Amino acid sequence: MNVVVCVKQIPDPAAPGALDPGTKNLVREGKLILDDSDAYGVEMALQLADAAGGGDVTLVSMAPNGETSGLRTALAMGAAKAILVSDDSLAGTDALGTAKVLAAAIRRAEPDLILAATESTDGYTGTTPVQIAELLGLPSVTFAKKVEISGASVKVERQTETGYDEVESPLPAVVTVTAGVVEPRYPSFKGIMAAKSKPVDVLTVADLGVDAGQVGAAGARQEITDVAEAEARSAGDIVVDEGEGYQRVIEFLEQLKVL
Repeated sequence: MNVVVCVKQIPDPAAPGALDPGTKNLVREGKLILDDSDAYGVEMALQLADAAGGGDVTLVSMAPNGETSGLRTALAMGAAKAILVSDDSLAGTDALGTAKVLAAAIRRAEPDLILAATESTDGYTGTTPVQIAELLGLPSVTFAKKVEISGASVKVERQTETGYDEVESPLPAVVTVTAGVVEPRYPSFKGIMAAKSKPVDVLTVADLGVDAGQVGAAGARQEITDVAEAEARSAGDIVVDEGEGYQRVIEFLEQLKVL
């Protein structure tokens, strides 16, 4: 069972974010960390490979400046190797452009299954995994709360607003997992040391054969035109109940058209 996990390396959410004044895109310089949402996909892949009796878990990522800090965290968890696409021409790439790059990298790994988070915590588009599936011509199953491999198929409990659907798909397939699918393991000291020597194949857009005109700001089909501060939350009304507080509550609910 060879599994590819799409992982994103993001600026540390604990540090104040910064926007490029020209493009208004998030600045992604310096050390990047593994997106918390992707740790669930890595753990799920490791468990599926173990249940299948063996196989490799390969990470696929796209990041500037050859950054591998986040990848090393996932490698320390137990992934075998990584493919990193890093190219200056990728700055400003939109979700579809990202999908094209990742799909080209995934083809090299020839996986039985591709896992991804439902969405990244710094982008929240939630579209890239299904775009990858479309580009690869593979079926996709989203919002998986449970994943099992049965022969040449993957069985998924797909989370919905009212419960879950039982979905079965032939392999290979693209599956996005929710935060509750598994409990990610903490990298051990042995794993951290081993991760330093695990292979990370760093590729450029040219290496993948992707048209440079389809990625980066030039290929993006969206543009951030303005960024504004969120409005400060106004103070609420304080009601001193002197026996008629209920009337103020009724009036407030009437204003909201609840009553």
